[in-house]
Amino acid sequence: MFKNTITNLGRIRQVVEVLLRYGFEDVVTTTALRRLVPRQRRRTWQHGEQAVFDTSRWERVRMVIEELGPTFVKLAQVLSNRADLLPQALVDEFAKLQSAVPPFATAEAKRIIEAEIGRPLGEVFSEFEDVPLGSASIGQVHKARLLDGTEVVVKVQRPDARDKITTDLHLLRELVKLTGGYLRKQGLSNPQDIVEAFERSMMQELDYTSEARAMEQFRKLYADYQTFYVPKPYRELSTARVLVIEFISGCKITDKDQLLRWHLDPATVAETGMDIYLTQIFEFGIFHADPHPGNVLVRPDGTIVLIDFGMVGRLTKQQKYAFAGVFISMSQQDARGMALNFRRLALTADIRDMRAFEAELQLLIDDFTGLDVKEMSMSALAERLQTIIYRFKLQVPGSVFLILRALVILEGIGKVLHPAFNTFEFVRPYGRRLILEQYSVSNVTTELQYTGQQLLALMYTLPTDLRQIVRKLSKGELRVQAQLSGYLPLLRTAERLVSRGIITLLAVAFLLFSGLSLLGNYPAGQMPYYRGLPAVTWWGLGATSFWLLVLFILTIRKEKN
Repeated sequence: MFKNTITNLGRIRQVVEVLLRYGFEDVVTTTALRRLVPRQRRRTWQHGEQAVFDTSRWERVRMVIEELGPTFVKLAQVLSNRADLLPQALVDEFAKLQSAVPPFATAEAKRIIEAEIGRPLGEVFSEFEDVPLGSASIGQVHKARLLDGTEVVVKVQRPDARDKITTDLHLLRELVKLTGGYLRKQGLSNPQDIVEAFERSMMQELDYTSEARAMEQFRKLYADYQTFYVPKPYRELSTARVLVIEFISGCKITDKDQLLRWHLDPATVAETGMDIYLTQIFEFGIFHADPHPGNVLVRPDGTIVLIDFGMVGRLTKQQKYAFAGVFISMSQQDARGMALNFRRLALTADIRDMRAFEAELQLLIDDFTGLDVKEMSMSALAERLQTIIYRFKLQVPGSVFLILRALVILEGIGKVLHPAFNTFEFVRPYGRRLILEQYSVSNVTTELQYTGQQLLALMYTLPTDLRQIVRKLSKGELRVQAQLSGYLPLLRTAERLVSRGIITLLAVAFLLFSGLSLLGNYPAGQMPYYRGLPAVTWWGLGATSFWLLVLFILTIRKEKN
């Protein structure tokens, strides 16, 4: 424990120095981080030959993330899909981050594989290429051949990946504790929740068996599809740190020249790819969340292949209906319908001004429905939607942003292959289909059954709950807990008024005492006089002056505050 504390302290000092170097002195000086770095260790705010303040604040945030390393880069990439939490300008900067890192030694990769599968490499693979196909912050991929001649790719986790990520996750939690107040002032209302969600995501990514399960699920869902294929994972050869997958040969979906050499119509390939992806979202509710061109391959026969299932998104049935409803309402120019579907979609939707929200959606509708089909852009629409979600603080499922991001990527792919490609034309029929499904007899029956079960459960437990309440009430054991908010300023004001009232009463009391002392009959020689007044009168006037002075000072201080 002590060693981890010392390690974290040293790492936090490094983080603080990076923040200072990139001009985020306010983050340090307004939080508990300021205690960790002496003034003499603060560096000049330069990024290479460029003055830091020649760049925007969001660019400097990206520079800080890049310098802090892979775990922070990974967090920023995750946040780049959450436009409900961050301003769009920062989301755009985070989208530029790349997590590629140099590969580690092949000998070390082989050692890890042998230790994980419990057998020498030669008993599993007849060939194993030393040069990796690619590498990232968590692992790298090698091509190999099984003993039966099947070509595979082997994904191997870096030897120190888990330790480094665990250390950085501890560090992130500490940083959030130290800077939580600052982050909340910047509009990030739940930084601790974000770190916890990211930690769950990272720990899942460190376990390759979850990716293998996702691939098997997709293979079952698309077993009957002739135009779509998912590589086979070899579960018997895979562990949490090693993943063996069937190797698929093909070209990137954006390699238009190769598609033409194979006598494939690029426009048809683009349409097929979009149909497959929309089926994942609107039919199955589980989708590949990172469909960039490197992860979408095309075989010579036109079959589309998805690889790298490390990031998978999911939608519930109700979320599917609400998401489709947003687009259907937009096509019908129904701002109120869009607002209601957004509220259904949101995890929490405490919209203070519903009229302003509907007005903003109406502006969006006016801007986009008046455009020609060729002028409409999924990228522009996604950006506007994300800005509205951020502005009105809607907490929507993270999968929604993964979908919007994926649709933007697919639109880019589509326009490379198909000049007249329009994403909206593909989404519209799926939306209508889902609306019909939502109000189908079978779905309505299912919803009624669920509602009936809930009512029966309530009727079953209600008598018992009422008896318990009555029993506690009769015994005087019923307690009501009320939580008040916003009363502290009122209490402080009341405290000040009471204090001043007491001081005023003291001043008045001494003033009355001074007046009454003039009526006293004092024996000669027992009461000294000064300027014709008894000494006791002067003492009363002095006390009155003192309390009036105190009251005056308190009043002046209040006015200054």
